Amino acid sequence: MQSVWALSVTLVAASAYGQAFPSKPIRILTSEPGGGTDFVARMVAQGLSESLGQQVIVENRGGGSGVIAGEALAKAAPDGHTLLAYGSTLWIVPLMRSNVAYDPQRDFQAIAMTDRAPNVLAVHPALPVKNVSDVIALAKARPGELNYARAAAGGPPHLSAELFKAMTKTQLTAVPYKGGGPAVIGLLGGQVHLMFATAASITPHVKSGKARALAVTSAAPSALFPGVPTVAASMPGYEAVALNGVFAPAGTPAAIVNRLNSEIAKFLQRAEVRERFLATGVETVGSTPAEFAATVKAEVAKWGKLIREAGIRDE
Repeated sequence: MQSVWALSVTLVAASAYGQAFPSKPIRILTSEPGGGTDFVARMVAQGLSESLGQQVIVENRGGGSGVIAGEALAKAAPDGHTLLAYGSTLWIVPLMRSNVAYDPQRDFQAIAMTDRAPNVLAVHPALPVKNVSDVIALAKARPGELNYARAAAGGPPHLSAELFKAMTKTQLTAVPYKGGGPAVIGLLGGQVHLMFATAASITPHVKSGKARALAVTSAAPSALFPGVPTVAASMPGYEAVALNGVFAPAGTPAAIVNRLNSEIAKFLQRAEVRERFLATGVETVGSTPAEFAATVKAEVAKWGKLIREAGIRDE
């Protein structure tokens, strides 16, 4: 009887804790201003502010591909008043560096995956290929001669290409650029043959005919590129998507985690919100905490193996 009574008291206390939340303004840490992750953070901040009736402040902690913001979250109090909105580099970078002071699975509590987006296998119009099979055949016929543009090491465009290489057993030469914009310019100018570009960065150039979209990297066709097939249609099992989500420090009470998740999911289901996300080249998700945590675990295992085998480092 005592154990039942103790459990009841604990559940009541947890419920009361959740109902009392938030008791002060909430901070959402994110990347530098103006990027896609910053957009996600500001949209989530708007939604939470409306539903929770409390001020939600976006605090840009750019630099280190998420490491600076991640380390700040790991040190924050687990009371739900400090959150982090970030993308997949948050858990990819620790796989490429030995000096990251947080463990994304140990130190963070997943709240919700907010959105996801495929990359687009795009080629310069002069490249004599019409589909993924043509690219594979050309790469095998000319090993090491085809090159691809990439920006940050370990970013979704980079890993998409490395996964393509690993699965097709082809040799493509990486040409690093100092950002996604310069990488796209390199493709348009013919300095590189192809790239796995973000939907937002390549869409205008595909529409203008300056680049050709061959396939999307999601497992299923994407609403972002209607009529464009998947890489997986030619390479079963291939999938490489960019993800964004919201985290809290590990140890945040379940009642607070669930309330934050519920409010974020409801906000992302609104038609006008989905449209705003689509306009920036991403699709809203709104997963459960457990689903998001499982996705991060699977991502770490999948990309960790590729990063080790390809010898990718970012010290």
